[in-house]
Amino acid sequence: MNNISIKVVVLLIVTTMFVSCGQFSKLLKSNDYDLKYTKAFEYYNARKYDKALQLFEQVLPVYKGMDKGEKVMYYYTMCNYLVKDYYSAGYYFRKFAQTYPHSEYTEQAMYLGAYCYYLDSPKPSLDQESTNLAISEFELFLSKYPETSKKDTCNMLLDELRYKLQVKSYDNAYLYYKLGYYKAANISLKNSLKDYPDSPFKEDILYYSAKAAYLYADKSVDEKKAERFVDAQSDLNDYLKSFPLGKYVKDINKMRNNTTENLTQLPVIN
Repeated sequence: MNNISIKVVVLLIVTTMFVSCGQFSKLLKSNDYDLKYTKAFEYYNARKYDKALQLFEQVLPVYKGMDKGEKVMYYYTMCNYLVKDYYSAGYYFRKFAQTYPHSEYTEQAMYLGAYCYYLDSPKPSLDQESTNLAISEFELFLSKYPETSKKDTCNMLLDELRYKLQVKSYDNAYLYYKLGYYKAANISLKNSLKDYPDSPFKEDILYYSAKAAYLYADKSVDEKKAERFVDAQSDLNDYLKSFPLGKYVKDINKMRNNTTENLTQLPVIN
């Protein structure tokens, strides 16, 4: 193809794009909502979801409460999902299920709503609003459709989401330990285990909460040491009860011996 032919092809493509954009802009400004409804589905079927989304958004309030309203709302929500606006899609899927609980689309909408929040769920160090919403929506979906074919997938995703919360809880609590805020670390680590008793970090939590208690006692003023070493002793024993052959046993026993030695040298607590 020579240079002249290439320029002609490019010019035709650009011209077609401008004409197409002009027609779509004119359609958006039109008051012919039946045409917008028809064109919205044409764009959707052509996988032009961004354009379909704009048209569905315009006709949504027009057909609200009418027979077409259910279908418009579902496909409007699908467009949000397909353009990867997962948070908005999650919201609208949930709203759809509440508005049309007996629709043929309801089961799919509830699942996709939960899945959207799953996709929107960030890494553990960030805010976990979407993670909690995903868990809540998956649990609601499974309670309504206990025999769904998506049951195994839902449970797998739930495990992943719950693990993310366990990671965040542990990391936040452990941060206090790393910063040397031992009292706060001891409390936060215990709360983490209270919130997630089956945490995969249970051994680490018990170890660092006990060590935090020990270090907090060791660094205390003399008049506070006895009371705090008694608390540390209890936490050190809790670790050994749960993990008598654990990976931190050597260090735990060393701290226990030091705790016992300190308590024998300190004034008796009244």
